[in-house]
Amino acid sequence: MTTPAWDPAQYLRHAGHRARPFADLIARIPELPSPEPVVADLGCGPGNVTVFLAERWPTARITGYDNSAEMLDKARADYGHLDFVHADVRTWAPAQPYDLIVSNATLQWVPGHVELFGAWVAGLRPGGVFAFQVPGNFDSPSHRLMRELAESAGLGDTLRHDDAVLAPETYLTALADLGCEVDVWETTYVHLLQGEDPVLDWVKGTGLRPVLTALADDPGAREDFLDAYRTALRKAYPAGPHGTPFPFRRIFAVARREG
Repeated sequence: MTTPAWDPAQYLRHAGHRARPFADLIARIPELPSPEPVVADLGCGPGNVTVFLAERWPTARITGYDNSAEMLDKARADYGHLDFVHADVRTWAPAQPYDLIVSNATLQWVPGHVELFGAWVAGLRPGGVFAFQVPGNFDSPSHRLMRELAESAGLGDTLRHDDAVLAPETYLTALADLGCEVDVWETTYVHLLQGEDPVLDWVKGTGLRPVLTALADDPGAREDFLDAYRTALRKAYPAGPHGTPFPFRRIFAVARREG
């Protein structure tokens, strides 16, 4: 899988739709063990949802972690009252006890991420919470068509596949095995997107980033890929009278460490 170059402006073009799952996730997080909780946001991106944590827990000490300099620059510019630190989720480990470790739409980029859960849960205070949400739509037309076109263009190794996330039951078992009280669920949102080719515009900010990065030095091939993908997406997601419906399944987990 190609490590993508991120574009905060493109990502934030659909900020409202993208933020809703995180709001739904933190709404299910129970009371934290400390009156001034220590919180880590893994894969904070441009910080637009990290600020939700500050709104929910105004006395918290919150640090957002990301490995994209572009995303961190945007986060620091817009939300300078919070701390944002460069870190790779694949190697990050708690250096202090945390009340909450949370991750929003990040772990799908981390192969074998379930193997990291043990260290993260061990880094929680008794009663602390590990919570995350990941997209569960890797078998949807937007991803299947992307992979098919990437394969035909010799770019098959640039993308994630449908094993990028696990089944909800697998997450539940893994977290329960770590001694957590676990709440796992899934939701399919039907986003009503506006504008011309809005599904293509959406994936340009996320799932398509590895292809765009791989083709950055070949503008002709990049445009050929986008033209073919655009045509396929128009058939898969036809526009309706009110916009383009875009079903998007997501998987959620809230795990409370017992103690």
